[in-house]
Amino acid sequence: MSKKNKKAKEPSKEFIFQKRNYLFLFIGLAFIALGFILMSGGGSDDPNVFNPDIYSFRRIRLAPTLVLVGLGIQVYAILLNPHKKKK
Repeated sequence: MSKKNKKAKEPSKEFIFQKRNYLFLFIGLAFIALGFILMSGGGSDDPNVFNPDIYSFRRIRLAPTLVLVGLGIQVYAILLNPHKKKK
């Protein structure tokens, strides 16, 4: 092989994701972490005592919603094309 062919096939060194993608990824991770933190707790030390806090709005509605929103933000961050020009 000649030296000319080796230099022509050198791959470009460019990251797939840009700064904007990583920003949305970290925002999505923060939403997911906050959702799991809000979902935790509410247990009882005594198994014979029922604790109704396990069915609170925070654990049943808010926390899972935050986790799903975080996952949606993650999908958006992955599919976001930072090279696309705005019209």
